[in-house]
Amino acid sequence: MTNSTTTECPQCKNTELGLGKQGGYANVHPANKLSIGAEVEHKICTNCGLIIESYVKNPQKFKNTL
Repeated sequence: MTNSTTTECPQCKNTELGLGKQGGYANVHPANKLSIGAEVEHKICTNCGLIIESYVKNPQKFKNTL
């Protein structure tokens, strides 16, 4: 995950945030390349469940796909 400075949920103002990982068949795949894909990481509010930020774990897999 990138170096995010988000420390508070914009919805409920909770400051206890967690990190979740989405993998398996929910991986993100480059549109124009043959690739296994990349896991997606989410910063999640532990109070209301809002997904605050999402990032692919290996963004370099998406270079030259546009």
